[in-house]
This record gives sequence, structure tokens and C-alpha cells, in this order.
Amino acid sequence: MALMERWNPSRELEKFRHDFDDLLERLGFEHGRLMEWEPISRHPAIESYVDGDKFIVRLDVPGIDPKDIDIKVAGDVLTVKGSREEKRETEKPHYFQREVRYGSFERSISLPAGIKAEDLKAIFSHGVLELSAPMPKEAAPKAIKVQIERAETKKPAGGKKAPQE
Repeated sequence: MALMERWNPSRELEKFRHDFDDLLERLGFEHGRLMEWEPISRHPAIESYVDGDKFIVRLDVPGIDPKDIDIKVAGDVLTVKGSREEKRETEKPHYFQREVRYGSFERSISLPAGIKAEDLKAIFSHGVLELSAPMPKEAAPKAIKVQIERAETKKPAGGKKAPQE
């Protein structure tokens, strides 16, 4: 006959906390300091800007082989896809800290009007993918001066001026 185990609420709470931590990790969050959960970005950092007469897009993709990166332009949308596979020699190591993310990613950005797919050039150096294309003159940023008008003081009925504050 099996002995009945006494119910222990703290053991049940610890099991629930452990299961909940596993769920958050699978949903894309990681344990931060002081037991706080922080969202994990599974996407590479991206920046796009105009430098002189060139439009430039840069993505940080360290540890990813350039042959595992796919670049496509559809209409005015640039899409970069890739993946980083985890290579394990043991079943599941016990990590002290883990910030490196594995798996696939996809980033899309709208291109300025006039950028042509055939003009895009891609360079991969030191874990950074840089795409560049000539910026069409008509799409170049233009400065617009803002005119500031002063509001007129309204006169109340009867012709007297409104009191100044």
C-alpha cells in the first residue's frame, strides 16, 4: 500500500512558478535581474538612413552565415530573412547566462520611393549586413521652413481691449 503524501502548498507554488517561468521563456521572454521578465528580441537590430546620395540599411546579424540570409524586394518593401541554428554537443547545458538567440528571423522595411531592387548592393562584414542604393533626387529629404504666426489679441464686445496677462 502506498503512503499518502501530505499536501504542501509551498511545494505546489514552487512547481507552478517553475512551470510559469518555462511558459514565459517559450513565449519569448527571458529572466532579467531581480526576478523581472524582459521581452527577448528575436529580430536583428536594424537601422536605415540617408547618407549623402545613398540610402543605407544595416542589420546586425552576428554569428549568421551570409549564405543563410535571403534578401527580397517586393514593390517598395525590402525583406531580409535568415536563421541561426544552435549547435549542441551535449543534450541540454546548464547556462549561467544566455542572451544569444537561435532560430529564424524576418525583418521588413518600406523603401523610399524610387529605390530600385536592381540598384541594391549587399555587403556582409564583421556580422553586419549593409544594403545600399543610390537615393533618387526626387526622394531626397527636403527641408521645409515652418512659419510661426502670432495669435492676435481678441477685443471683447464694446470696443475695449482685453486685459493683458
